Amino acid sequence: MKISGFAKKIAVDSGIGRLMEDLGAALSQKRDMLMLGGGNPAHIPQVEESCRLNMLELLENPSKFAKAIGDYDPPQGNIGFIEAITKLLNEQLGWNIKTENVALTNGSQTAFFLLFNMFAGRYEDGRTRKILFPIAPEYIGYCDVALENGLFTAKKSLIEIIDEYTFKYHVDFENLKITDEIGAMCISRPTNPSGNVLTDSEIIRLSELAAKNEIPLIVDNAYGAPFPNVIFTDAAAIWNSNIVFCMSLSKLGLPTARTGIIIASREIISLVAKANAVMSLAPGGLGPAIATEMAASGEIIRLANDVIRPYYQKKSEFAMKLFIDKLKGLDFLIHKSEGAFFLWLWFRNLPISSFELYQRLKARGVIVVSGHYFFPGMEDQWQHKDQCIRVNYCPDEITMSKAAEIIADEVKIAYGKP
Repeated sequence: MKISGFAKKIAVDSGIGRLMEDLGAALSQKRDMLMLGGGNPAHIPQVEESCRLNMLELLENPSKFAKAIGDYDPPQGNIGFIEAITKLLNEQLGWNIKTENVALTNGSQTAFFLLFNMFAGRYEDGRTRKILFPIAPEYIGYCDVALENGLFTAKKSLIEIIDEYTFKYHVDFENLKITDEIGAMCISRPTNPSGNVLTDSEIIRLSELAAKNEIPLIVDNAYGAPFPNVIFTDAAAIWNSNIVFCMSLSKLGLPTARTGIIIASREIISLVAKANAVMSLAPGGLGPAIATEMAASGEIIRLANDVIRPYYQKKSEFAMKLFIDKLKGLDFLIHKSEGAFFLWLWFRNLPISSFELYQRLKARGVIVVSGHYFFPGMEDQWQHKDQCIRVNYCPDEITMSKAAEIIADEVKIAYGKP
């Protein structure tokens, strides 16, 4: 079969593809696997009950139900939901956005496909520009969404050793240079995979650097404030007309609704809406139909602050203590857990690669994600890339304990300390 260059580019064997295949096999086939690999949110009863009640109200209102399943929304997205989100962000965060600053997409992965290819690639002046990740590691899902090869570049992080067991990444501003080949910068906050939260001063400095060079700063806020607010440190949600702020309903507890939210300048939102029309006519309306009243009433904020954040923070603290206890005596560090769903384990001087460790663990029934996938655009040789793994701490304590035991045992074998 002959296929195009696009097909070869987009349908490659990828880290995100492998991750989702592992997740699908573990969940749909009900294999006896300890699943610490995916980013599926936990099933939190209070959140699911709120979503269920909103769906029930939708089902019991014939006209609302008919509109939700039978009418296309505009390419910008469901207007009622956009109005509710606009009001919510202005009230909660003190922003001054209008509905023309907001667009929806079919999930945040689609949002990044659109944004990256809008700002990276060949421009009318003949130049080819790239997306710059000013801190690495970064999200695995970014790696293969560019339509052309070589459109990402990344900078090594500064590593702060906090104590015997923890470390933290920082932006290395001294070596962060913005050249004419950069079309946009992008960071996730909290960062997937490490759980790192860039400080407010780092965000402001990146925003100023982007504005000086007349490029946007894209902020992936999938886990951040004001919802789902899976963030365990003080961090303001910062927006201005030079920032493209991306949110989602997925980590709130609605991953199958595939609802991404972009807050940006009117010009960028207009581009996104026009791209939506070409790619999918309009964003899906079921997620907004479920969540509009949650946003309008402020229920989405109450759930984020009172239920979701405490739930995951407790999980994070348990997982940190668990892995520190199981891995004692080995040459390891864990990134300070400041948000998101993951622990980022760094095995210094690991005799095998993180991918080989992933394969060994999978053979023993534990699914993690090899760290080497999380460095899109990293051209420098950096041994650190092959010494880390990402583990999801959302599973129950029994699953986490069993998995941690196997991970510790396999790492001991790798170090020659069985």
